[in-house]
Amino acid sequence: MDDNIRFGAATGIGSMPGGDAREAARTVTGSFEDFPFLPELPARGPGADMIGRTAGMLVELYARVEPSGWRIGDRPGRDTKRARSWLGEDLDALEEFTQGHEGDLKVQAVGPWTLAAALELRNGEAALSDPGACRDLAASLAEGLRLHLAEVRRRVPGARLVLQLDEPSLTSVLRGQVRTASGYRTHRAVDRQVVEATLRDVIAVHDGPVAVHSCAPDVPFALLRRAGADAVSFDFSLLTGRDDDAVGEAVEAGVRLFAGVVPGTDGRLSDPAGSVMGVRTLWRRLGLRPGLLAEAVTVTPACGLAGASPAYARQVLAHCVRAARSLADNPE
Repeated sequence: MDDNIRFGAATGIGSMPGGDAREAARTVTGSFEDFPFLPELPARGPGADMIGRTAGMLVELYARVEPSGWRIGDRPGRDTKRARSWLGEDLDALEEFTQGHEGDLKVQAVGPWTLAAALELRNGEAALSDPGACRDLAASLAEGLRLHLAEVRRRVPGARLVLQLDEPSLTSVLRGQVRTASGYRTHRAVDRQVVEATLRDVIAVHDGPVAVHSCAPDVPFALLRRAGADAVSFDFSLLTGRDDDAVGEAVEAGVRLFAGVVPGTDGRLSDPAGSVMGVRTLWRRLGLRPGLLAEAVTVTPACGLAGASPAYARQVLAHCVRAARSLADNPE
């Protein structure tokens, strides 16, 4: 982790509404000139969803859609091909709208533990049930991410790539709350040291900044910091007083907070200054220097925008930029 790493002041999480890759890329790059991201469009169907998209990146492991979800198979089928085709379409669009871009550029993929909780083995149970399968999955993901990052770097050579690992199931994995196929039991909690070591190995694949995202409650800030995350992305509304110490320690260690302060589903938006009022309150509660706010916080939506209307999604992205400007201009 590099204490001198700086990120853009605002960005998005990943998913966007609709199915038009060029329109999504145009919207994202137009909204976030300093910190655009590769849009994900799950409305297109299986293979464009977060699990299917990342499954399509795996090396020497393949997955297909079953009625119960994504299942690991022996060979690439139409679902894998579809996922890879859509990712290629999204990269084409991103390349078109990032000509000459030299700032941060974020790409997203599902992290190893959420992937292990979501992908089924041949027996229908989650890969999480088999430690060997978890290791194989993490290794395949790491190699797939290496290739994916190289491809994005080739297409947008001037960008500094930021890798975001989506881990919404991480807390459930740590607490033994992931349900078995029958639904009557839960898988055993995975040892925290194993979870941390696996994340560290996957994070190490990228020679640039890595953020870990979860919009679930009780994000394990300390574990992610120890695993080498340069930033933690989270739904700010789910923070509680229990998180204060871990958040404060993360900030003091140089970890960036991607604070999800703007609702991701259609509704009325508050004024930009009001959106970041909670961040300022947290800063005072933690006794952190106000001037550190702009250096330590990137403003984002609370979670992905796949469920929003296109018009609202555009408003949210613009709102994040204005809220970040308010935070920088008026840190007190």
